[in-house]
Amino acid sequence: MKRDMGMKMEFEAIMNKMRLSSRKTVAVAAAEDEYVLETVSQAYERGIAVPVLYGRRSEIEKLAEKSRLDISRFELIDAGDVKKAALEAVSAVRRGEADILMKGMIQTADLLRAVLDKEKGLRTGRVLSHVGILNSPILNRVLLITDGAIIPYPDLSMKVQMIHHTVAAAEGLGISCPKVAVLAAVEVVNPEMPATVDAALLTMMNRRGQIKDCIVDGPLAMDLAISPEAAEHKKVRSEVAGKADILLFHNIEAANSTLKTFTIAGKSLFGGVVMGASAPVVLTSRSDSPQSKLYSIACAAMISDTLKGKGENLAV
Repeated sequence: MKRDMGMKMEFEAIMNKMRLSSRKTVAVAAAEDEYVLETVSQAYERGIAVPVLYGRRSEIEKLAEKSRLDISRFELIDAGDVKKAALEAVSAVRRGEADILMKGMIQTADLLRAVLDKEKGLRTGRVLSHVGILNSPILNRVLLITDGAIIPYPDLSMKVQMIHHTVAAAEGLGISCPKVAVLAAVEVVNPEMPATVDAALLTMMNRRGQIKDCIVDGPLAMDLAISPEAAEHKKVRSEVAGKADILLFHNIEAANSTLKTFTIAGKSLFGGVVMGASAPVVLTSRSDSPQSKLYSIACAAMISDTLKGKGENLAV
C-alpha cells in the first residue's frame, strides 16, 4: 500500500512538471476500448487533450456507460468498422483538425497501414520509428529508447532517421542537444559485429555534421551508456558515456527487452510515441497501465506543442 501510494505521488509529480500551452486534439482510432476511454477522459480533465472518438457509436456509448464516463463532452464520429475508423481519424490529422493520432481497439498493423496510405495518410518520406520514453526513478531522469516496437532490424540509413526522430522527441520533452549512445556488446569496432561498425559510422557522421542537433557516440555497452561509475572505472572518455539521453539499439529484441526491464523491474514510467509521420502517433497496449497510457498522451502533446511552437514539422 505504501509503495503504491509513493508511486502515485511520483506520477503526480511527473505530470505536474509537464507544461502545455493548450489542450491538443487527439483523434482516437477505433475508440471501442474502456481503458482508452478512461485515459482520454483523464487527459481531458487534466487539460492535456481533447479527444475526438472514431468508431462504432453504440459500442463506445455502451462502454462509456459501463465505466460511468461522461463522453457527451467529446465529439464522436460513427464509423462502421475499425479500418474505416482508422482512415477517418488519420484524415482528420491530415486536415489539421487533430494534432495527435491515438490507437484504440485496432491492430497496430492496421493503424499504421492507414497512416501510410498514399492518398489520405500521414506519410512524410521517412521511416516510422517508435520512441520509448522512460521516466526512471533509478536514474532520476528521462531516458529515450529506440526502436522497441516497429523496425525489427534497422540498416544504417534507418538508424540515421531513428536518431533524427528520437532527437526531435527529446527536444519536445525539453532535452536540448541530447546525448545519443549507439549500443553494442563491446566498446571497440569489430568487423564481425555489425552493430559496432554502424555505431562507429554514426559517430563519424555526427562529427562531420551529417547528423545534427545531438551528440552521438558508439559503440558503447549499456553500462557505459548510463552509468557514470562504469565509464570512470573503464576510463572511457566520452561526452555521452554515463550520461546518455537516448539509447539506439541494433535490433527490436534488445530494445523491447530493455524497455520492459526498465518498466517492470526498474519501476519506470513508460510512454510510447511513433515518430516519422506528419504528427505524433500514440501506440498503447492493453497491458500498459493507465498511468502509462496517460503519460504517452502527455508526451505526444509536449512533442507536438514544442515543435509547432518552433514552426517545425515533425517530418523535417
